[in-house]
Amino acid sequence: MTDRYAVVGNPVEHSRSPAIHAMFAEQTGQTLTYERLLAPLDGFEAALKAFVAAGAKGCNITVPFKFDAFALAANRTERAQLGGAVNTLRFDADGWTGDNTDGAGLVNDIQKNTGRSLAGLQVLLVGAGGASAGALGALIAARPARVTLVNRTLDKAQALVASHAHLGVTLSAATLADAPAAQDIVINATSTSLAGAASPVDARVLKRGSLALDMMYGPKAQGFLDWAAAHGAEPRDGLGMLVEQAAEAFFFWRGVRPDTAPVLKALRATL
Repeated sequence: MTDRYAVVGNPVEHSRSPAIHAMFAEQTGQTLTYERLLAPLDGFEAALKAFVAAGAKGCNITVPFKFDAFALAANRTERAQLGGAVNTLRFDADGWTGDNTDGAGLVNDIQKNTGRSLAGLQVLLVGAGGASAGALGALIAARPARVTLVNRTLDKAQALVASHAHLGVTLSAATLADAPAAQDIVINATSTSLAGAASPVDARVLKRGSLALDMMYGPKAQGFLDWAAAHGAEPRDGLGMLVEQAAEAFFFWRGVRPDTAPVLKALRATL
């Protein structure tokens, strides 16, 4: 029987993950299928159990179920535990194992695909939801000089900073209005791009040559990308992050690490 995988979410119909994993499988000679699985908002656990009963080996989790997946995982990797969210499940015989590949995907995209080492830089992370929770640990591991987390409500940013304070990089929290100026890297982890908004923070956070990355990709990210370019920054969407986090998940499931460069190039061509 062919090993089955899927991306599980609601909505899920526009996910690029099936195409990405099909390319990974072809490239590495792995035999598997990868599909989209729409889970009812009140039926996530039941949908997963039915998928497992049908012989599934693992899945990716997208909105709005990453916290639900964390709760359902009997075993969790260190990075999933730290982020408090799971975007990748492996259905092991001794229980489901949850991982979070989002942070590694983000850092790999920045450091490998844009050629910027994060070491010693000033990093601004905008938003304090699940996307930021999944990314913050990996950002810290890359040893920037400082990571500032800004959010509409200060207490959520402060809570996320407190849970990562032991990792040895200078962290601070602020409101959106108090975001620091002239950052080397600005990462939008909020959902503002879904509504076509330009940016949730003022342009003073940028300086000429800053990298401004929106975790969204495709047309939804265009407002942010235009905003970044208009203020002298290098704009980047989240497509590279998507491919890199998928490669981490593929390795977690299969023990084989695919080459992301040709896959990212192929996806760019379709956009």
